[in-house]
Amino acid sequence: MTDLNLPDSTASGRARAEALDLRHRPEVAPTSLVNFLSHGRVLIVGEEAQALSAAGRLGEGLVATLFCPADSRPVTAAVDGFTVVRGGQPQLSGSLGGYSLSLEESEDEQESPAVALLTQARFDLVLDLADPPLLQQEALPPGYYAPRGDADALDSAIAELPEMRGEFEKPKYFNLDTEICAHGRRGIRGCTRCLDVCPAWAITSAGEHVTVNPNLCQGFGSCASVCPTGAITYAFPSTGDLLGYVRAVLVAYRDAGGTDPLLVFYDRASAGAIADGLGAALPESALPVELEEVGSIGMDAWLTCLAYGARRVLILTGGETPQTIRDVLERQIGYTAPILEGMGYSGAAIEALDSGETDTVTAAANSDQAISLESPARFTPPPEKRLLLRTAINYLLEHAPSRRKVAALPAGAPFGQIKVDAAACTLCMSCVAVCPTSAVREGQGLPQLNFVERSCIQCGSCEKACPEDAVSLETRFLYDDKARGAQRLLHEEQPLCCISCGKPFATRSMLKVMAKKLEDHWMFQSEADRRRLEMCEDCRVKDLMRAQQGGGPDTI
Repeated sequence: MTDLNLPDSTASGRARAEALDLRHRPEVAPTSLVNFLSHGRVLIVGEEAQALSAAGRLGEGLVATLFCPADSRPVTAAVDGFTVVRGGQPQLSGSLGGYSLSLEESEDEQESPAVALLTQARFDLVLDLADPPLLQQEALPPGYYAPRGDADALDSAIAELPEMRGEFEKPKYFNLDTEICAHGRRGIRGCTRCLDVCPAWAITSAGEHVTVNPNLCQGFGSCASVCPTGAITYAFPSTGDLLGYVRAVLVAYRDAGGTDPLLVFYDRASAGAIADGLGAALPESALPVELEEVGSIGMDAWLTCLAYGARRVLILTGGETPQTIRDVLERQIGYTAPILEGMGYSGAAIEALDSGETDTVTAAANSDQAISLESPARFTPPPEKRLLLRTAINYLLEHAPSRRKVAALPAGAPFGQIKVDAAACTLCMSCVAVCPTSAVREGQGLPQLNFVERSCIQCGSCEKACPEDAVSLETRFLYDDKARGAQRLLHEEQPLCCISCGKPFATRSMLKVMAKKLEDHWMFQSEADRRRLEMCEDCRVKDLMRAQQGGGPDTI
């Protein structure tokens, strides 16, 4: 934990010192570890002369293979004691201790020794001298170095490479519950929020859910903060452990005589600025809370902190914070602010700031755009994300200065309703089949389409699955918790009954669409054939068999 050396010249400062004392820090549930094993096998990618120069500077214990990309067919050579592969356009994948190259496939290249050498080999470390480098993600995997022509960066990489041999481990930062992942259903892709925000490209689609590569994951936490269902959660620490600590800090601060507490979340990218003087410039009511990564918490945690009695929540980024994480924070704040404003609170009570801009951070810490609760909450944070959001918002609503019925939210927010064009909807139930949260529901035997707004995450699966383009999304937050959790009717029709047996089997609109699509089909040209569309499945088969045997149709 970073030593911030915070002043304590006021009552609030002394209360802060008491609240932040290490004895108040609770035990954090452990997470599993991800292990790496590096034998010192280095792949150097780049122009041959430059790659040979870098290889000659490597320390003892490292074995280098050089790859020089070109449009020609790959060939191998031995130069100055190093294996050099010339030719081919590679793709690199993997992480520390397990990097591999693949080349464009061709019958000739599959049999060549050069291709076999590269595609069958595994490398522990990569020094990529190409510009642009082979890997383009913001957060590069461990064991990969891409100086991009920077001589100082190259010197630093060559100095560090010998230290990257041996066994290494890091925490497994995430937990994934594929059962509640809303990524896809029945071939329809729904939620892609985590895929869109991972700066390490550690998340990929696995059909109906996502998968996370723990070796690539570097714990930025943006996936967990944007996941609308809680399928991905942060594990180091968990949101529950973090909020339990925040609650204890705020209680201890107030019990020690502190007032108007301000929470300041920071991580290693912003810790230096606080320790170097920003901490002393903040009011002594500011309570710094160190995170593994500031992107690991989102609106569920922020709103809970406000319910626990924090007057403001500031999230500090630093020079090493990926732009993706900064963008995620701003979008999440953009969803949270209207929800707060709809309850009469200041939407600016939550801010993400650059820790290097001391004056801006200090002004924000002293801003009157704050929240004041006479009776702060002390509830234990529920483990489910949506329930935590609901609990925090309902508590803030209970103590709100005012309230609206509904708040409009920006596109992409994980709350809202769907609208159905009754003139176009045929009640085919395609939307029901793909909804990952059961927000859209059938009528239990009746031709109805029902909806529960509390369950909707605005993933768009229903909209994409509707063959009639009858479904549209509306992001919003409905404050009435009872109404939000109630099932409401979106569309219904009278059932169409079989003209033979009288059993309900479809709707008039569905039959109309079906008849339109089949009007030119050779099997439905006669009046008897068209009549079968008005029969249930069983009667349709029986009638067809009678017709083939020379019998007449059923009498009605």
